[in-house]
Amino acid sequence: MPVELNHFIGGRLVPGTSGRFQDVYDPTLGEVQAKAPLATKAEVEAAIANAQAAFPAWAAQNPQKRARVMFKFKELVERDMDMMAVMLSKEHGKVVADAKGDIQRGLEVIEFACGIPHLLKGEFTEGAGPGIDMYSMRQPLGVVAGITPFNFPAMIPMWMFGVAIACGNTFICKPSEKDPSVPLHLAKLMMEAGAPEGVLNVVIGDKEAVDTLLTDPRIQAISFVGSTNIAQYVYATAAANGKRVQAMGGAKNHMIVMPDADLDQVADALIGAGYGSAGERCMAISVAVPVGKSTADALIEKLIPRVESLKVGPSTDPSSDFGPMVSAEHLAKVKGYVDLGIKEGAALKVDGRNFKLQGYEKGFFMSGCLFDNVTPDMKIYQDEIFGPVLSVVRTESFEEAIRLPTEHPYGNGVAIYTRDGDAAREFASRVQVGMVGVNVPIPVPLAYHTFGGWKRSAFGGVNQHGPEGVRFFTQVKTITSRWPTGIRSGAEFSIPTMR
Repeated sequence: MPVELNHFIGGRLVPGTSGRFQDVYDPTLGEVQAKAPLATKAEVEAAIANAQAAFPAWAAQNPQKRARVMFKFKELVERDMDMMAVMLSKEHGKVVADAKGDIQRGLEVIEFACGIPHLLKGEFTEGAGPGIDMYSMRQPLGVVAGITPFNFPAMIPMWMFGVAIACGNTFICKPSEKDPSVPLHLAKLMMEAGAPEGVLNVVIGDKEAVDTLLTDPRIQAISFVGSTNIAQYVYATAAANGKRVQAMGGAKNHMIVMPDADLDQVADALIGAGYGSAGERCMAISVAVPVGKSTADALIEKLIPRVESLKVGPSTDPSSDFGPMVSAEHLAKVKGYVDLGIKEGAALKVDGRNFKLQGYEKGFFMSGCLFDNVTPDMKIYQDEIFGPVLSVVRTESFEEAIRLPTEHPYGNGVAIYTRDGDAAREFASRVQVGMVGVNVPIPVPLAYHTFGGWKRSAFGGVNQHGPEGVRFFTQVKTITSRWPTGIRSGAEFSIPTMR
């Protein structure tokens, strides 16, 4: 019998009242394991009210005390790591080792947030003018919200609420209704770590919940990760309602393969970056761009046996390279793109559409697909497929290879594999993409740097975590002070200067 999940509002689990539910599947078995309540507008407003009530006292806590909560939260997440990884794996479908990586990358942002006293220091200028001192301070915004995707149900919520809460804000997380159990558990751990009730709330919902967050005047900022069309909607709607917005969208990440690259290293990198987590990553490499015919021919020769030998299996099997897709609908969508690629004239070198796993026939499985001779006019090149499908686009020159990711509408991540330092340096400087890897297939920055793409991969202009995250979740106040000396100089009618 499926378990009925709850919201987490005001420090406790709260049953849903809407009567509407989203099925939460075990993708390995293809069976419903839980029912997630879809929040009403009133339930979201209750979460906002709880967060608003908690904000003044939490913001008034000194940064050291907030940091201590983060230290304790980190300890508790590490304590529950194995349990949460299995929980995540059974709802999403990614293998347990990958699920642990999901949690760990989120935890690294929590570690960054533990240094919040240093990060919130302002600036001070003594003697900016005659008897005048000037200083600035960073203060929290108030109630902020995060809308997070199904593919990283631990990492991305922690990317958002870790920095926001450490800065003194209160937070409402609207996780994907496909796999909400880990975000709910993280909220419970935040309370166990010592955060007051209402500091972190989790509300499961669909468009009704999202629109409430985007339009309610008590929400000061929205952080979003998901598909590009929804990211653009979130950005436009929230900005029109006077909110700060960072909205991260889709991707079509290229890997440029130069003729001097070590092709065994390249092939291994493409297998991991293209097919890991069944390709359900916004930083997955979905396009390989070999330069020169001989490079392309040799690369295809190395890729085909590697793709054919991928081990697709249950998410809890430690020997599986990757597990099932998140849902039957998404599986059908990805297979539809493979069908389309064939119609468009691409050469399907490895076909994983008909993969079946004995004993798990109802699971949402497919194996890896590999296309050669893909061209930029094809939909399978233009669109984000978000599945275990790698496209090879052949190029004749370095200039053509730079142009492909630069001119693509998405600009999340890109990589180049080469032994030529000059070529790598020029590529990194010229390519119009937000995150660049040099002999690194998935260039996700560490927590003390910042994550964000360009073009239709990001809306709002402010990146996630790192120093940019602190700037997003705080506002600067600048104070100019002068203490009277007892000498009056009369009224001044011109604009004050420091001369």
